[in-house]
Amino acid sequence: MITDFVVESPNVKYGEDEILSKYKYHTTKVEKKDGKYIVHPVEEEYEFKTLTKVPKLGLMVVGWAGSNGTTLTAGIIANREGITWKSKNGTEHPNYYGSMTQCSVVRLGTNQEDGSDVNVPIKDILPMVDPNNIVLGGWDINGANLAEAMERAKVLPYELQKQLYPFMKDLVPMPSIYIPDFIAANQSTRADHVLKGTKKEMVEQLRKDIREFKEKTKCDKVIVLWTANTERYCDIIEGFNDTSENLMKSIDKNGEEISPSTLFSVASILEGCTYINGSPQNTFVPGVMELALEHQVMIAGDDFKTGQTKFKSVMADFLVSAGIKPVSIVSYNHLGNNDGKNLSAPKQFRSKEISKSNVIDDIVDSNRILYQEGEHPDHVVVIKYVPYVGDSKRALDEYTSQIFLGGHNTIVVHNTCEDSLLAAPIMVDLIVLAELVERIKFKKANMKEFENFHPVMSILSYLLKAPQVPQKTPVVNALFKQRACIENILKACVGIQPENNMLLEHKTHHIKTN
Repeated sequence: MITDFVVESPNVKYGEDEILSKYKYHTTKVEKKDGKYIVHPVEEEYEFKTLTKVPKLGLMVVGWAGSNGTTLTAGIIANREGITWKSKNGTEHPNYYGSMTQCSVVRLGTNQEDGSDVNVPIKDILPMVDPNNIVLGGWDINGANLAEAMERAKVLPYELQKQLYPFMKDLVPMPSIYIPDFIAANQSTRADHVLKGTKKEMVEQLRKDIREFKEKTKCDKVIVLWTANTERYCDIIEGFNDTSENLMKSIDKNGEEISPSTLFSVASILEGCTYINGSPQNTFVPGVMELALEHQVMIAGDDFKTGQTKFKSVMADFLVSAGIKPVSIVSYNHLGNNDGKNLSAPKQFRSKEISKSNVIDDIVDSNRILYQEGEHPDHVVVIKYVPYVGDSKRALDEYTSQIFLGGHNTIVVHNTCEDSLLAAPIMVDLIVLAELVERIKFKKANMKEFENFHPVMSILSYLLKAPQVPQKTPVVNALFKQRACIENILKACVGIQPENNMLLEHKTHHIKTN
């Protein structure tokens, strides 16, 4: 395995603090004329500039004392400290399995000697933040310290918890925003650590928290990540939250239809900190989207893509790509953690149902042989709260498809998802990639100035169930397209062409050996 490389090309320059690359981007534009598609191949040259200095990064987690927040914190500490523990299978070692950036590879090309593939870890393509160096803080509506919260979550084995306890007992979240109307009533008993005051006062307090955390920890930059309870959907109201100006006025007037997650996103944007929404609610109302654009601050969401939904996007892509027509997809879940308890309320479940249901839309819309305009498979999502199973979510999917000559094919899949253990590595990827995206600029060859990526980071769609994209931009849910987007952008930054999978060098009788 090669873990260090330099691209030898006149189109790539390595400076002391940046990498400059010229990149030829090939795409096709299509028009319909006289009933025929006219295809125009297009080649455009781009230049990429990537700053190579990795900053000291702070992460502020909303819902820090929840299952995801404690599991992420425990995982970073266990990896940083090299903590091992005994299980019935022997000595266990910490890792970042489940993280694309830390544990998956990308193909550089073929070995000149024997033609075999050469792969490197994704984290070695460009300088990225080491998760072990992330400084953690955050907020929660419950005042338990992180050690107590870890014990309450019942995610990690006892032997590991015992060794983590000294590192986590002094980590205490700051008070968070609790507005009962937005989360299930059954969460009220946990809400003993909440901010008081008007919405404007709460936003100001959050901004103060961010500034003080950054100053205290000496971090170069801070990312804010929401992994708290799923909220109900907000109403989009003309004159209230439809523009940034109206939203800020509504906050000043202490308007009711403003969710805690929206208040956190506003505070984060005003402090210049990237904000990531890991739950399915519509945090990014139009006013927030406009505010992010005005301040040129990155945002990403919605909803971590962990188990069932990720698998569903693969299955739907496989079936439709094979010319098979899915006509019914039914997903049943039951889980027993606090997320499941909160989702047992109808309004909060509706937020989750929306994020899980849209995952196949672009795959279906891509094939007008199988599906006519407006036609769509029956798609049903059910979630039930079963306390006994805890964080071990059980998912059952049934895929019924039409096949040759009126036949039917049914695939049934049972998936046991250790919910927080799947979510924590995805949180690592979101944080690491979001920070990296902030350091990349690019421009077309005929432009004078480099520019950042659009503040709505659709590049992170691979990690999110209901990806936010810039206005009038197509949503991509197909999993392998989403991953290829990340991989190919990283390659472009060092002047490597994307994979075409043709492997023509292996498909001719006249292979050159030199």
